[in-house]
Amino acid sequence: MVERGTFIAFEGGEGTGKSTQARLLVAALAERGFDVVATREPGGTPGAEAIRTLLLAPPGDGWYPRAEALLFAAARSDHVDRLILPALERGAWVISDRFVDSSRAYQGGAGGLGDETIVALHQLGSGGVRPDCTVLVDVDAGTVSARLAQRDGGDSDAIGGRDAAYHAQVAASFRALAQGDPGAFRVVDGNGTPEEVHSRVLQALGHMLEPAA
Repeated sequence: MVERGTFIAFEGGEGTGKSTQARLLVAALAERGFDVVATREPGGTPGAEAIRTLLLAPPGDGWYPRAEALLFAAARSDHVDRLILPALERGAWVISDRFVDSSRAYQGGAGGLGDETIVALHQLGSGGVRPDCTVLVDVDAGTVSARLAQRDGGDSDAIGGRDAAYHAQVAASFRALAQGDPGAFRVVDGNGTPEEVHSRVLQALGHMLEPAA
């Protein structure tokens, strides 16, 4: 019988460096001999990637919060059923750049829909699947602003381009989620160079990263 794989999600607001850290962890796991799958949300499957385009470059005036949450839940459902669960069942590690806690922080917290609504959608669409560990990359607001200016040059997607108050609420929501469920989260200081933060990620994951036999 194949042992179930391990599912790790990286979370954080815009400009925290979580995508970079997800890539660095994938490389580190591959070097240690693990079967590892890199993925992202929204996205990861053809259907979910199509929904990603609708979300980040929406038609017309964009989506109201409830429609946005439903689209994220639909993308995640396809992602879970077609990519995440099959990979875990074959014993692979799955490293995802965002998962359901992004919906909880963005649509549930900053979007005002509430956590219960997002959790209910996730239960319906994805059976309530949770990562084995969620790494929250936490960065101070000044550093985030500088990184976004360098990364986007004032040209952000529909969600990244929302105002500072919205993104401050996203950051606060992530912190509240981590504080409320410390067993599920590892909070990593995202200030510093990518290599420094990667070292903290490896330390935070600790015993989970023993080399494959």
